[in-house]
Amino acid sequence: MAKYTQEVKELLTLIGGKENIAAVSHCMTRMRFVLTDEKKAKTKEIEQIKCVKGTFTQAGQYQVIIGNDVSTFYNEFTAYAGIEGVSKEAAKQAAKTNQNWIQKLMSNLGEIFAPIIPALICGGLVLGFRNIIDAIQFFDGGTKTLVEISQFWAGIDSFLWLIGEAVFWLLPVGIVWSITKKMGTTQILGIILGLTLVSSQLLNGYDVATTAAADIPKWDFGFAQVNMIGYQGQVISAMLAGFVLVYLEKFFRKICPAVVSMIVVPFCSLVPAVFIAHMVVGPIGWTIGNAIGDVVYAGLTSNFKFIFAGIFGLLYAPVVMTGLHHMTNAIDSQLIASMQNTSTPGTILWPMIALSNIAQGSSVLAMSVLQKKNERAQQINIPACISCYLSVTEPALFGVNLKYGFPLVCGMIGSALAAMISVGFGVRAISIGVGGLPGILSIYPEYYVIFLIAMLVAIVVPFVLTMIVGRIKLSKADLYGDDAREGQESLPETREEISQQKEENGYTAAESGKTGYTAGESMKIGETADGTALEDFHELCAGLTGKVIPLDDVPDDVFSQHVMGDGVAIEPENDTVVAPADATVGVVMADTGHAVGLVFANEMELLIHVGVDTVDMNGDGFTLLVGEGDQVKKGQPLIRFDKAKIQAAGHPSVTVFIVTEEGNAKNLEYLTGMTAEAGKTPVIRFE
Repeated sequence: MAKYTQEVKELLTLIGGKENIAAVSHCMTRMRFVLTDEKKAKTKEIEQIKCVKGTFTQAGQYQVIIGNDVSTFYNEFTAYAGIEGVSKEAAKQAAKTNQNWIQKLMSNLGEIFAPIIPALICGGLVLGFRNIIDAIQFFDGGTKTLVEISQFWAGIDSFLWLIGEAVFWLLPVGIVWSITKKMGTTQILGIILGLTLVSSQLLNGYDVATTAAADIPKWDFGFAQVNMIGYQGQVISAMLAGFVLVYLEKFFRKICPAVVSMIVVPFCSLVPAVFIAHMVVGPIGWTIGNAIGDVVYAGLTSNFKFIFAGIFGLLYAPVVMTGLHHMTNAIDSQLIASMQNTSTPGTILWPMIALSNIAQGSSVLAMSVLQKKNERAQQINIPACISCYLSVTEPALFGVNLKYGFPLVCGMIGSALAAMISVGFGVRAISIGVGGLPGILSIYPEYYVIFLIAMLVAIVVPFVLTMIVGRIKLSKADLYGDDAREGQESLPETREEISQQKEENGYTAAESGKTGYTAGESMKIGETADGTALEDFHELCAGLTGKVIPLDDVPDDVFSQHVMGDGVAIEPENDTVVAPADATVGVVMADTGHAVGLVFANEMELLIHVGVDTVDMNGDGFTLLVGEGDQVKKGQPLIRFDKAKIQAAGHPSVTVFIVTEEGNAKNLEYLTGMTAEAGKTPVIRFE
């Protein structure tokens, strides 16, 4: 007999009917709908359904919170509605139909660049350091660099280029690999295609703009010639090549018999992809680059250069993200050559580039201030800001500003204003030099004051704008991550503060039957909150080793607002979840392995959920060690997970332990603020 017949009927009607459901899936606690028209969903009425604990919308998905029994509800719902459920990834992709084209573009770019960000940050810091020692003339009266006066530092500079070359010159390799990884095709083929784009047989991409057309080497096929050009640092060409490979492989995998697929599919996918990359999509990228170069040169030498400066300053950062910014070297060379016979030969372009670097770095600086309590975000923000201020912007652009969107736009606005000041007052650089804050060393001394004013604008405007917009747009999870609760500078320390806070939040002892939870180290090991002896209580031990924090600190509204129930969370230091006491496995997420439900002898039920939104990982990085109905002992492993993979996927690894049903337990207490040892340290006590 169906358990949720009436509730299923009500939900289907209130959500807008079958025709309003584009896709539906579920995770450990929630039904996840992609709706054709979200306005048709009657949220207030849905939340009144008996088994529904709440609703919210996130990333294009309308989520209805059911609880531990969601799998049963899901099966009954899909059967009654006559619709077929989809995988979490399919629902996630369907949710993108509710996004506009800009949101879709940002989302896809973010997913492609997310695995590459650690390398970009490392490479950015390395190149920033090299800029200081080999490009800034600090010594001998401002005529020599550290590299020029020291053989040791010259050797360091040369050696570190190994990393700089690998990260930025060979960036197409990482991009094509990431695309194949994201699209689920053969990653080694992506790596090989990327390597063909940066082969040493080709003219280096950074040298193409300054090489005469007659001197560019060519492949001669008799009936046609193709330029042998490398695509070092290119983004657009690499992405186009990557998608060509992906769709070729998917096509041949679909039509090729399995018995010969190992031979036919790789060959028929890779070889045409390489030809297309070098003969079609690569030249398209260069055509775009040349067009940009011609427009910039014409604009900067026209009577409208003041206005054009604003446009260039606004758009330079997006140009950097395409990899076409190296074309500015050719424009700079033209400007320097055309001004050789003037009193101050040089370039008016380079100062604007330096100012754009500063502006984007200032947006990241504001994000760092906004996210000062989000330790995970700071691991990217701080190094990205440093490298950006030292002229290497890719870590800031791809790691922070593009991810959130508005910091990029705020930086572009500041860059545009600063560029107008610089060009309006005729600021010139002696030559192409170091970007970012050290860029002032390339400026003629008579323009120092004006350039400093432009720098101040490039710092202040993006910072202020990002702070203002960030306070409006950033969620609690963005601001605080795993490390702090919104609106609180510290956790409550006394029992009175705890009781007062729970009453303010609507969780009084009379309503919930709970005496509260402890924070900091206010709970003594030998007694409970009301002084009752420990022997009168039962306990659940920590399922992980790590810092125990209140649910309020978890960057997920369903958990932090206690929608599913009360409990604790642990910031894991190990990689295996263990049973906190003897229990029966009530429910598992078999396809994703990221969550499990336990039932204890006193009929209390506990939900264990590893990470936040880790259902989107589709089981990658998780190993489920038990099955539904298994009997487990205290300390027995339940789930093994890869913390690095969770963080690389952009998810917090904080793990929640929520009492979803109290059963016969009374006076539950939740112990937080200490570092627990898996299977040994009590974190939940009850009568």
